[in-house]
Order: sequence, then C-alpha cells, then structure tokens
Amino acid sequence: MPRATLHALELAHEDIKKWCGGLADDELNATPLGLAPIAFHLRHIARSLDRLLTYAEGRQLDSRQFAALNEELGPTATREELFGELNGAFERSATRLRTLATQDLESPRVVGKKQLPTTLGGLLVHLADHTLRHTGQAITTTKVVVALRVNRAG
Repeated sequence: MPRATLHALELAHEDIKKWCGGLADDELNATPLGLAPIAFHLRHIARSLDRLLTYAEGRQLDSRQFAALNEELGPTATREELFGELNGAFERSATRLRTLATQDLESPRVVGKKQLPTTLGGLLVHLADHTLRHTGQAITTTKVVVALRVNRAG
C-alpha cells in the first residue's frame, strides 16, 4: 500500500503542475463564485501530508504544525511560495512513505487530540484519498478561474 499511496501522490503532483502551474499570483488567490482559493488547496495538500504522515509515524502534531494549519487560508500567496512548499512536501512525503513501507499496515495509530483509533494502512489510504480530493478541487477551481479570464478577455 505505501507504493500505491506514493503513486497517488505522484499523480496528484503531476496534475497540479499541469493544471495550476501557469496561473498568476492573483489567480491562485482568487475566490471565484465563492470557491476556496487554489492557494488554500495547495497549502492544505502540502501541510496535511505532513500532518497525516506524522500520525502514520506514530507521533502527534507539534506547535509548528498547528500554526501552519491555522494559516492555510491566508489571503495572499505567491506562485513561487506555493509551489516551493508543495514541491518540498511531495519530496519529503515520498521519503517518509518509503520508510513506512517496511512497517506492518495493521499497526495501530491514533489521530488528534481525541486519539481516534486507526491503523497505519488506514492513514495511508486516507492520505492518498485526501490529497486526490483537494487536487481535484484545485483543478476545478483552476478551470473556473481560466473560464472567467477568457470571458473577460472575449
């Protein structure tokens, strides 16, 4: 399963670069039709990978991770900042997943302050699903942003 999760992350990374990579800073931060900005989804993907892998490694979140969580909806971000953070997160996640590949997927894990029970395998499935869901949302919002750009120009 770590290989399947790693493959899902590779596909997500590829799709994000393809669909969102050419957007300008203002487009990444736009909230068309009240949708969450693409910048939010990219930050959330990067930071949730770190959080979910922390739980998968059997650890709890630290104050830095909580602070980053609270800043995900920040109003401005540059393309360079967003993609720098995202690319780094995908690289670090791949390394962490390769380390987890040797562990028993049925190993118990707990999530959050409520110590919700799960397994390593459950976290890895959720990590892939969550990443792909936000990738889809970022791509859909990109399509709306591009359509609005074309309509304004046309």
